[in-house]
Amino acid sequence: MKIAIGSDHTGVEYKHLIIKLLVKNGYHIKDFGFSNYGKKVDYPDFIHPTVESVDKGEMDFGIIICGSGNGAAMTANKYQKIRAALVWNKEVAFLARKHNNANVLSLPAHFVKSEKEVLEIVEIFLKTDFEGGRHKRRVEKIPIK
Repeated sequence: MKIAIGSDHTGVEYKHLIIKLLVKNGYHIKDFGFSNYGKKVDYPDFIHPTVESVDKGEMDFGIIICGSGNGAAMTANKYQKIRAALVWNKEVAFLARKHNNANVLSLPAHFVKSEKEVLEIVEIFLKTDFEGGRHKRRVEKIPIK
């Protein structure tokens, strides 16, 4: 499975932690930045290329991180094929995949308080299958055509 990942300065520590976990578990990772500690950047500069790779089908899933997760998710959801879910706990991660078939995980670095929790969220998100059924019909109604 191919995973795109990108963050602003607020999410860089979690991003590196997540990359280590994913590489250890055999995922193919493409890091779209940011990696320069101490410098502040604008999240759209890193979110756009990350989610564009998912939108084009080059990558299977995306993980994006900013302070609240909201700006990253808003940016990501501008793309027609993207369903970015703002996720702050394990249950929301599970439901975002199972019911909404989210293909981008947006993490709020300020609100996920531990490394253990962020890694659990990522694992649940990537290992949960879409349920389909009545949810498939709803998900098909999301894009503007």
